[in-house]
Amino acid sequence: MNKVILVGNLVRDPELTTTTSGANVCRFSVAVSRKYANAEGKRDVDFLNIVVWNNLADNCHKYLKKGNKVGIVGNIQTRSYDAQDGSKRYVFEIVAEEVEFLSTKNSDSQGNEPQEEVTKLKPIEDDGLPF
Repeated sequence: MNKVILVGNLVRDPELTTTTSGANVCRFSVAVSRKYANAEGKRDVDFLNIVVWNNLADNCHKYLKKGNKVGIVGNIQTRSYDAQDGSKRYVFEIVAEEVEFLSTKNSDSQGNEPQEEVTKLKPIEDDGLPF
């Protein structure tokens, strides 16, 4: 079984490209904090590359920005290629099947909610209510 579930913040704005066959591909990186602190008492962060295809790729490119919090369900994919210097390079990516946008539309790039003014509610007259 190859299944990954992540929650993290975008490190950069998503990039959208189109393959030669016409499929849209969106790529971005997500910073994910580790569960446990290191020897200095700080939590290490992993930077993971995410790949999203087709309609979901369009939505990610349209609505996600650097700093947004996302939830991702997908699988790990590896591939290799020969670099210009002749060495073999390996790439590990998360191919997202689901992307949940966890930051609200009005939150800032750090994922913080804006402060809204609270409106005072008036009491309801209960004389005419049937219950």
